[in-house]
Parts: sequence; C-alpha cells; structure tokens
Amino acid sequence: MQLRSTSLLGVLLLLGAAAPALAVPSFARQTGMTCAACHTVIPELTPFGREFKLNGYVFDNMKQIKGVNMQRRETLALNAIAPLSVMLQVSYTHTAKAVAAPQLPDGSNASELAKDGEVLFPQQASLFYAGKIADNLGAFVQLTYDGSADHFGFDNTDVRYARYLSVAESSEAGDGQGAPLPWKHDLLFGLTLNNGPTIQDPWNSTPAWGFPYSSSSVAPGPNASAQIDGKIQQNVAGLGAYVWFDHAWYAELSAYTAAKVGGNHPLDSTQAQVASGLAPYWRLGYEFRRGSSSLFLGTYGLHVNLLPGNGHPLNGPRDSYTDVAADVQYQYIGDDHLVTVLGTYIHEKQTLDGSFALGNTANASNSLRTLRGAVEYSYRRLIGGSAGFFSTTGTTDSLLYPNDGTIAGSLNGSADSRGYVLELNYLPFLNTKLQLQYVGYTRFNGAGTDYAGIGRNASDNNTMYLLVWLNF
Repeated sequence: MQLRSTSLLGVLLLLGAAAPALAVPSFARQTGMTCAACHTVIPELTPFGREFKLNGYVFDNMKQIKGVNMQRRETLALNAIAPLSVMLQVSYTHTAKAVAAPQLPDGSNASELAKDGEVLFPQQASLFYAGKIADNLGAFVQLTYDGSADHFGFDNTDVRYARYLSVAESSEAGDGQGAPLPWKHDLLFGLTLNNGPTIQDPWNSTPAWGFPYSSSSVAPGPNASAQIDGKIQQNVAGLGAYVWFDHAWYAELSAYTAAKVGGNHPLDSTQAQVASGLAPYWRLGYEFRRGSSSLFLGTYGLHVNLLPGNGHPLNGPRDSYTDVAADVQYQYIGDDHLVTVLGTYIHEKQTLDGSFALGNTANASNSLRTLRGAVEYSYRRLIGGSAGFFSTTGTTDSLLYPNDGTIAGSLNGSADSRGYVLELNYLPFLNTKLQLQYVGYTRFNGAGTDYAGIGRNASDNNTMYLLVWLNF
C-alpha cells in the first residue's frame, strides 16, 4: 500500500505540472500548492483538482501529529494546523424593471415600487473545513450564512474515504517465450457521504458545481427546475460508492434519504416535498486526456419519491420523479489561454399521485426538460469571460404553475423559460474574483410578454449582478 501511495503521489505531481487547491484556501494550506494547481478559475476544477477530490482530499504537505500503537500500527495522522478557510461574497443586484409592491409576497405598500438595486453584505459568508481527517479519509464541509434569508446552516458537504488498488490482467504480447506478462491498471475505490446529488461530482458539467458558479440570490428566477437540478440539495443525506479506473472511467451508485432541514425535523408535516424511502443516484462517465486538453462524456440520474407535506400527513400517495441526464465537459489548459466548454441535458418524468390527490396539480403526470451550455475563456487566470444559455420546457399545468397575480406567476400555466448568461471576470489574485454578470430572458414562466398577466415581460427580469468573491 505504501508503493501504491507513492505511485499516486507521482501521478498527482505530474498532473499538477501539466496544469501550472479545491475551491478554498484550506487545500492550498494543506498541500502547499497554489489555487492554480486545482483550478482554472475558482471554483472550476482542473484534472489535478478532480484527482485530488476523488482521492478523498488527503494529499498533504504539512507537518503531521501521529500516533502508533504497540503493534506499530498508525492510529492517528492529523494535520498540525487545521485546514480551515473563509469565503465572503458581497454583491449588488439590479433588475431591468423594479418589482411593484403588490407583486411582493407580503403585498405591503401597494403604490410603492421596490428599490432599483439590492446590496447584500454579505450575500454569503462561509466557514470551511476542507482537507484530511485521517489516512484515506477527508472532507469538504461548508457552514454558510445566507444574507438574503438571514439563515446559517450546512451548505455543500462531502465526506469521503478513498483507497487506491491495483488490478492485474494478462498481456496478449507476453514475454516472447509464451508466458503472459502482468498488466497493471489503476483502480481507485471510494465512499462518499454528502448532502445532495452531484455535490460529490468532480466535473463542472453537473448542477451542484455547474455554470454559472455564482448568481444573485434576490433576483427573480423561473419556477420550474428538476429535482436533481438543486431542488433536493441539503434536504437529503446520501451514502455512495464509486470507482475511478485508469484515471479515465468513473462509475458511482449512491442512495439518499430525508435529512434534517433547518430547525425543523422532516417528519414534521409542515415540511414540504419530503423524501420518502431511499432515492438512488447513479453516475457513469469517461474522461480522455491528451496534452493540455481533456474531454469528459457522462450520464447521471436520480429516482426520488416525495411526500407533498406542507400541512398534510407524511403518508399516503407520493410524487415520483425520475431524472435522466447527459453531460459533456471539454478543457484546454495552456500557459496563457484556458478554455472550457460545458453542457448538460436533464429529462425529468413526474408521476404526481400525491399532489394530484390533494388538488395541487392539474395533471397526474408531467415532464420537464432542461438544457444548459457555456463557453468560458481566461487569459493567464487573470481576466476572462463566459457566455452561456439555458432552456427549460415542460408540460403545461395550471395548478403547478399557477397564475397567482405575482411576479412568479404564469398566465398560461407553463414551465417554459429560456435565456442567456454573460460574464466578465477579473482575478487580481488567485483567491479573489471580481465578477460582472448579466442574465437575459427571452421567455419567463411561459411567455415573452405579459407572462403573469400583470404587464411584466420576460425581459423586465433581466438582471445585472456585481460580485466580489474573497477566499482566505
């Protein structure tokens, strides 16, 4: 096993040399490497960053506190300094048209318009423990204060165990004397404990770490999204097993169940959309690397049953969601120029027995389709930009997407929304990001004009977003 560890270290160092730590300085402190080893532009990972995550966040270059028992077995291996770090986001949001007070949830000040802009200081503040816990065991734990919700709690969290193995096969060539030669392959086996599907994923083409990497928490957004597209994150907990074969093939199978949310236990029927039973998640993909380029093609999916709750008993008919998705990621990482192309497609089948029985939906079954893509460019990790698009289409359902007279309503009960995202990024330091983002809508909750019957057009929700993103 010592030999395997040495071999792994060599692979990681070679990958690091090819791409001059994860999304927080905790890993830089632990490894002694700069953020550029694991990232193109935070939080997007390089091949080295993906290897680091898959191997359990344990690679370190720090003084250790060790313990050994009478049998000379190592019983403790702690970093002398805890791998802690802080993230702070300060933002400004401006929508094309202010939101009139009658469209706000509290309905107050009917004749008054909302502010033209919104400053959040902070939008988000996070404390991380990110790094090694013991040999083969590491974690990425994020505690976050949400400025818009005025709420503090666990954010994306991933604890994993990983162990490198070797698989021996026979070589067809042999040794020239008829005897087959052993042919060794790399096989990494891992376990992950996390609080949402795709949080554990090392590629940036899946929802949890996908583009855009940051966005306004107060701007209007479309109603419809798939369960795997962030809806059940932090509301579930899951345990999974994965394999990483020859630094190319990845396969994972996980199972999720309802988890505690905020200060309320999910068995409390005031909770809405509570996971019932186990929800299986699967992931399969292949990454091809050559020189400065890498290409990943993958597929992933989730099946989850949810009880409507929201004041109704958490028993009886359930809503069933089956999400099947495909994704692609291409990266070119040169000395000066960095290019990334991302794409994902998600199809969700909804069987809404529980909600239909309660009169919450007009249809007993619906479907939802989501398509997203982006192209990113960075010059020397100093300045860059991105352009992306998004489209969500689905079954018309007048009760699921109601015309409620608010900015979130849909006059025709449609889930359809589409638009684009443009970004400019400047990184004066590798751990500091200044971002200007513009989100434009060509269709919002079913229409381009007067989509909610209150005279508001899709383009009225276009959003300019300024962000200062600090990691230290």
